[in-house]
Amino acid sequence: MTFDLDKITSLDEAKKIIALLLNEIETLKAEIARLKAMLEPDPSTPSGSIPTYKKANKKKRRSKKPGRKKGHRGERRAIPENIDRYEEHTAKTCPDCGAPLAKPVEKRKRYIEDIPNIKPEVAEHTINRYFCPRCKKNVEPKVTCALPRAQFGLRFLLITAWMHFALGMTAGNIIKWLVSVCQMEVSAGGLTQMWATLADRLRPLYDELGQKARDSAVLCADETGWRVSGKTWWLWCFTDARLAYYVIRDSRGSKVVKEILGELFNGVLQSDFFGAYNELTAWAKQRCIVHLFRELKKVSLKNESAEWKAFQKKLKRLFNDALRLAHKRSDYNTETYKRRTAKLYIRLDELIDGECKDKDVKRLIKRMRRHRNEVLTFVEHSGVSADNNRAERMIRPAVIARKNSHCNRSERGAETQAILMSVFRTLDLCDEQPIEYLTAYIKTQLTSSKTTVNTPLAA
Repeated sequence: MTFDLDKITSLDEAKKIIALLLNEIETLKAEIARLKAMLEPDPSTPSGSIPTYKKANKKKRRSKKPGRKKGHRGERRAIPENIDRYEEHTAKTCPDCGAPLAKPVEKRKRYIEDIPNIKPEVAEHTINRYFCPRCKKNVEPKVTCALPRAQFGLRFLLITAWMHFALGMTAGNIIKWLVSVCQMEVSAGGLTQMWATLADRLRPLYDELGQKARDSAVLCADETGWRVSGKTWWLWCFTDARLAYYVIRDSRGSKVVKEILGELFNGVLQSDFFGAYNELTAWAKQRCIVHLFRELKKVSLKNESAEWKAFQKKLKRLFNDALRLAHKRSDYNTETYKRRTAKLYIRLDELIDGECKDKDVKRLIKRMRRHRNEVLTFVEHSGVSADNNRAERMIRPAVIARKNSHCNRSERGAETQAILMSVFRTLDLCDEQPIEYLTAYIKTQLTSSKTTVNTPLAA
């Protein structure tokens, strides 16, 4: 907008021009604010994906003296119950000035815990064979400290598998650790083959976890990209409070969900709004409200229409009220709580039954109509959460391992990955020590004539 100042002849014309300029300034300020908001990262974007120059400087925290406050009882590491070695330290001269010293005036004790030098233990096993008069064949006693035809023991196998599939260490780093700390040498191919053999042994445990997932009362599900032989596959995670069940498939469709959970799931399935979970029939479903909040915020950065602002404000207020009601469930009696829950559904129906012109409002209304009975399940049932955070936490270790190991090079490797990740992650959720638990399990399996071994895992 331009004006010829020489043609202004009266005060009224000058006031009109000033008013127009002020109006244009306000319009430009609003446009600048909108563009700045569009440049801000999405709230779900990891901090590592934000360029350093775009991150706000954090305020320095006030320096706090370490330790507990004055007058409070101190805290220190407990004295070890078992002491393996005793040492006494004496001095003949002063370490500062070199003056000769007489008898000690007092003694103090210091406890130091350390890792001793590790040397591989090599055992020669002489196995006697016998002729069984009943079976009419030669038999021999079972060796339970290693898998059949294996040159490395169970502890070696389980520790290296735990480091790779539970802690996310690469095979190369595990080999470096074995050489430098344990003085043992093994190739990456040898480790991979041993892990595949271990996965075959633990398949009964893995199948049991799959059955536990199908029988779970509340199950969370999520999926992420994976690579097998350089091709795009998908890693699926099905988890509850005491189990984590992973499968790796070449599909992200609903057929995988039906393969794992069956045509009818008798529990509550918690997931995001991904369409693969739509085809499954379940006793109840809960869609992730946090994903919905993120989308409302993301769309609000680009859409400033009055219709969208009014819609997202009502929808956000509805779910915030639902979250508060679920949080204060114990404060209400049964009848009052049911009445308040029914009001939430009435508000939701009023919101999604209206006519609209905004394309984003239409899209969200269509989604809310489709999932009308799947967004407030957490209000009706106390054991259900409003988000899918559990599945995302369980899938995060797999994402970290994906960055380190670049996934799998074969279908058998993908199967090994799914089995061992499921077993180790479930043992962690059950507060079981993985090495001791699986050592006992495999030894029982080797000496048992049954194909499966009863186990309380994820019970």
